[in-house]
Amino acid sequence: MPRTALVIGGTGPTGPSIIEGLLQRGYRVSILHRGVHEVELPAEVEHIHADPHFIATFTEALAGRTFDLTVGMYGRLRHTARVMRGRTGRFIGVGGVAVYLGWVDLSHHPGGALPLPIPEDAHLVTDSAQHKFAYLMVKSEEAVLDGHREGAYSGTVLRYPIIYGPRQLVPREWSIIRRILDGRKQFILPEGGLYLETRGYSENMAHALLLCVDQPDKAGGQTYNVGDDRMCSLREWVEMVCTILGHRFELVTIPLEAAFPARVYTAVLWEGQPYHRVMDTSKIKRELGYQDLVSVEEALRRTVRWHVDNRYEPGGEIEKLLGDPFDYEAEDRLMRAYLDSVESLSRLPGTRPQWSHPYPHPKEPHQLS
Repeated sequence: MPRTALVIGGTGPTGPSIIEGLLQRGYRVSILHRGVHEVELPAEVEHIHADPHFIATFTEALAGRTFDLTVGMYGRLRHTARVMRGRTGRFIGVGGVAVYLGWVDLSHHPGGALPLPIPEDAHLVTDSAQHKFAYLMVKSEEAVLDGHREGAYSGTVLRYPIIYGPRQLVPREWSIIRRILDGRKQFILPEGGLYLETRGYSENMAHALLLCVDQPDKAGGQTYNVGDDRMCSLREWVEMVCTILGHRFELVTIPLEAAFPARVYTAVLWEGQPYHRVMDTSKIKRELGYQDLVSVEEALRRTVRWHVDNRYEPGGEIEKLLGDPFDYEAEDRLMRAYLDSVESLSRLPGTRPQWSHPYPHPKEPHQLS
């Protein structure tokens, strides 16, 4: 009898690569999802259409069934982790980085600063008043690991970063790509685009999960940060997309407080706070041998080309989810106003300090100054 695997979700960016990896490992794969976003998968993959957000519908869809492995990537993970007790030998739950205290709102972290890179054992959100969604993510992780500690299954938690690649429902790269396709000459960068953020290409993140599948003795009971080996600043990200599409922007640096359009394509500004969000991914490298399957340069090239070949309807569902109005007239007004104000401020008396090298440069031997 082949081993059986249930993938909850499976139609997003990482799902098809995970499913392909499970099939290659000899699993008979079923996916459970709502059926809203279908993707092309091998014919032998069973589709179970049910809503994993609710215990009643989820339980009804799986009545009498058990699986050797369950991968929970969608729905309310805290519910599915409990429902799968007694129904699966292994449970791998996928969460996200918002669980870290201060990741969403820096003011919540002791001392007002995140430890960078942020390790798996850093402070987590423990109060729903701090951030309700992040708090529920923490409770979901606890549900998975409680099941492991209590012997219900072997449980593992992965913390995904921002994912890029085909089929991303909120594709932040599209905000850059569409402006290039629309022939925009200027592009707003908050604070020069110098933010660092951990990202993960879909195939690389699927590879990280499959390493957990392959090494149950090491991965059982563990939590892992995952992300690409190489991190890029927002400025690098924009410039790499431009290079792929043969375009050049005039990058207009605007302070965070005024760079309103950039908040759509800069997730590090969730709460309007400028700081780096960098994950420590050394644990999964050390324990499971993770390294990127696809380089960042190649991964972004594939992502950009996929988006160009599968362009979204202007103002359609994806752009609404992204939250980008692509209001170029408003952007132009903002850039003109900002650049005019910089020019005006530069003319104020005393605004240009005189600089000289602080160390002596004697013209003769033994000269004191």
